[in-house]
Amino acid sequence: MNSRRRFLPAVVVSLAAALSFSAGFNTAFAADANADGPAYGPELQGFNYPAPVEQFEFTSQGETLHMAYMDIRPAHPNGRTVVLLHGKNFCAATWETTIHRLSDAGYRVVAPDQIGFCKSSKPAHYQFSFQQLARNTHALLASIDAENVTVIGHSTGGMLAIRYALMYPKETQQLVLANPIGLEDWKAKGVRSLSVDEWYERELKTSADGIRRYEQATYYSGTWRPEYEPWVQMLAGMYRGPGRKEVAWDSALIYDMIYTQPVVYELGQLSMPTLLLIGQKDTTAIGKDVAPPEVREKIGHYPELGRAAAKAIPHATLVEFAELGHAPQMQDPQAFHKALLDGLAAVPANH
Repeated sequence: MNSRRRFLPAVVVSLAAALSFSAGFNTAFAADANADGPAYGPELQGFNYPAPVEQFEFTSQGETLHMAYMDIRPAHPNGRTVVLLHGKNFCAATWETTIHRLSDAGYRVVAPDQIGFCKSSKPAHYQFSFQQLARNTHALLASIDAENVTVIGHSTGGMLAIRYALMYPKETQQLVLANPIGLEDWKAKGVRSLSVDEWYERELKTSADGIRRYEQATYYSGTWRPEYEPWVQMLAGMYRGPGRKEVAWDSALIYDMIYTQPVVYELGQLSMPTLLLIGQKDTTAIGKDVAPPEVREKIGHYPELGRAAAKAIPHATLVEFAELGHAPQMQDPQAFHKALLDGLAAVPANH
């Protein structure tokens, strides 16, 4: 894998224009595609990130690609590096509060946008797999001398974090999973498959109103606060922009990857200390809206899924948030980050 890095300054925009989104998205998001609001480029051009954005350039599957990332060095380093892996409808920028908390505690923080997402390349022809995304991430970390890392994955980022830890166990000091999806196999439970073409048509209907309704119900357990709105508008802005078809196409390929590449059967092979941070009000399940009622009723039960995962993973610690949904780090940052920092501190730096 040939690679090099280049630096891009973060783009500054007003708070009203700085807008994003999250993991588990289905037809609840479909509605008027072109509501008023900001329009961003296919690589989120025009959208502000909380730290300078760098680009890792490399060749993969015959294509020259670039992977956006932030690398935040703490004022008082504790010798540990944390890698933050975003969810399907999140970006590295949505880790903003977590980045600040970790950096203040002495952690070096690396937060990439995966290929196909946000400020990274949107290839038209790419075999998306969790193995490939893990390899890309591993190459990025090697290029910036970030070794023996703690990997934190949220939502779809949790599936990727599990795959990364399975592929690179000796280089994963600790694994943290925040409301990961993939703790069940939706296909095996009866959720019907959608073709990439079907996913693409659904993605083209993405709207801010649909995103907001879904997020309120699933990510924030029925609550809503103004600070959530920026994370609605980021994705909606990409679908209002000139690259909406590129964004929708890669999103469709990624949904197919999520549905067809379960990680739940390999949880018992995780050898590193693993912290599970689970909002109990989460109901996320890929393809839930196309499943028959009897299937819909038995998927997306996070209290059960979190406890089953904690049982299956050899060195797991489970923390449950009774009133939180799919995005506990955003819904209750204080409670989430206390649990996170306590869990990180419980693992010695040279583990």
